[in-house]
Amino acid sequence: MDPDGEHHAWPTTDESSDDGHDDRLGWMARNAAMPPVLPATSVPDLDGWIETLRSCRPLAEADVERLCERAQLVLAGESNVQPVASPVTICGDIHGQFHDLMELFRMAGPCPDTNFLFMGDYVDRGYHSVETVSLLLALKVRFPRRITILRGNHESRQITQVYGFYDECLRKYGNPRVWACLTDLFDYLPVTALVDGQVFCLHGGLSPSIDSLDHVRALDRLQEVPHEGPMCDLLWSDPDDAPGWGMSARGAGYIFGPDISAAFNHHNGLDFVARAHQMVMTGFEWTHDRNVITIFSAPNYCYRCGNQAAIMEINEHLDNELLQFDPSPRVDIPSQPKHIEIDGASFKSLLTATMKHHKDIFAIRDSGENYGLCKVIYKEFEKRNVDPEEARDLPIFFRALDNRIEPDGMRTTTSHMDPGITEGGQCKKAYFPIGYCITPLLR
Repeated sequence: MDPDGEHHAWPTTDESSDDGHDDRLGWMARNAAMPPVLPATSVPDLDGWIETLRSCRPLAEADVERLCERAQLVLAGESNVQPVASPVTICGDIHGQFHDLMELFRMAGPCPDTNFLFMGDYVDRGYHSVETVSLLLALKVRFPRRITILRGNHESRQITQVYGFYDECLRKYGNPRVWACLTDLFDYLPVTALVDGQVFCLHGGLSPSIDSLDHVRALDRLQEVPHEGPMCDLLWSDPDDAPGWGMSARGAGYIFGPDISAAFNHHNGLDFVARAHQMVMTGFEWTHDRNVITIFSAPNYCYRCGNQAAIMEINEHLDNELLQFDPSPRVDIPSQPKHIEIDGASFKSLLTATMKHHKDIFAIRDSGENYGLCKVIYKEFEKRNVDPEEARDLPIFFRALDNRIEPDGMRTTTSHMDPGITEGGQCKKAYFPIGYCITPLLR
């Protein structure tokens, strides 16, 4: 709604571009400065939803749909490089660890008293992804100027079908409609933010296709996260000690060296890049001569990693302070799932048969975190009448897979189901693509 009270509706077919596609990004750019226009949703409704969610209770399905409708209108007015004013508190991955999110709010202060910038990965792996992402969206609709929520690589239809969010939605609602509604909304999340023109915030890292922030602004973000290209890189890449660009063991994005981040920051007039995406034991880690900082806000990641979490507070003078915190004492950790025992010969036979029909999955640059592998192996288990409850327990299955096929001197990416975690619960940092380890079975 403009100052004269006019509603700015979503572009009609008359406003389509010459090639016949809706000019949605153009509309967003033209109207980015306008306050969001919401359908008739009363403040008491939103406050009631927030109160319900703060108690770790999921909203009714119809209320989630209404929330997504309103959140879409708010997010559609934001830029690919969303400007954020200081002071602000920057947060990393949450991954469905709802009670730890509450601990974060207790330490940093509640929204809207504190301005927040979250850098993605709200869902998967933790046990309360539905409540976590719903609360952040409700706060965004209620206080759109006080909280910024970016997209992470797990805000994706494909990834969430494997790493827990899809199954959680089915378990809590009995159908996939809430999952579909929320994953459709993920397409509208901004991919980066810029604090006072000086601190560039995003989930993953830099891209060889992007030299300037204007390149980011020109991206079409209204889509599922691609398997490659600049948008993929922004959500998947990681900093590395080696100079230049390198292939990422994740199967998506790149690794980039200190020279890359220094040149990017200099070219764009940035103080540093803030990103998330990687668990670090202290909750934060400066790299690249303080040109890049990783912030991770899920303590005791996956309820077993033993790491601290951190957030960064930036004041009006762009001074920053890092605050660390431990897991909430209120976290309700479910009992550990049972271990799957699989006969060695049967396992190798099943695995080899699966791989022979799906060699393309194991290209070095595959679809990211090997979600294709998960789905294929699960289907093979179904065909062979393996207990579906066991087959569905992919984290345990993948650790068993890791033990069976890991050759000497190599480390597979199979533990990415609980990334960075060994069978014994220790944390690891680097992996080789699983394709390297599968190859001997195909010869």
